[in-house]
Amino acid sequence: MCGENGSADTVRFQEIKCCTELYLKINGALPGLTPALQQFKFLLYKLGNLNFSFFIFMVMQVTVTYQKSLVLQALRYHFISKREIKFMIILVNVFTSVAAILFYYKKVTPLAFFISFFLWVVLMLAFWRWLPSAIYKRSATFKDSFRVSLEENHFFIENEKASKSWAWRAFSEMIETPHFFHLYFNPRSFFLLPKDAFGDSDGVHEARVFLKSKIGKQKL
Repeated sequence: MCGENGSADTVRFQEIKCCTELYLKINGALPGLTPALQQFKFLLYKLGNLNFSFFIFMVMQVTVTYQKSLVLQALRYHFISKREIKFMIILVNVFTSVAAILFYYKKVTPLAFFISFFLWVVLMLAFWRWLPSAIYKRSATFKDSFRVSLEENHFFIENEKASKSWAWRAFSEMIETPHFFHLYFNPRSFFLLPKDAFGDSDGVHEARVFLKSKIGKQKL
């Protein structure tokens, strides 16, 4: 039996505690019901005016799979967002534009113009196609499926083969792109968390708010 005699606040607290324990038991036994159970969480907030997060944090658990086209797009965002790569792209674009103008006014030879244009094409292909494809092929993570748990103190992943967790302090920043949350360990190492794993817009918003509260820097 849940609850016990006492003040109204005490009874309300016992109701929240009971519902929370029930949620965690069901969620642990039947992880496939997680999307439906996300709806159940909001009912707990309605049990009075008490601050629910003061008492307990509900584990957010989702199943993650990756779509190749979306992963490649996210990897492009990763490269383009880097300051040094932005600077390089701008520099090559300016150089190519100047070469084109000089070629138009016959100030440089056709060879000089075509060399600058060739460098621009190679640079665009490298960051837009070759590097994202190479990283996708090397990473087994993008071809796997696993469960992700966003817990109060840890970020946890698991599947039939293995499991691993990180304390939130292990992440340095978060970048949000149209289809992913990029959780960075350092400028070169990151984890892609698909937004579609959280279901509808309410689930994505809930994940966004939680991740921002746990990871120091956030960028859009």
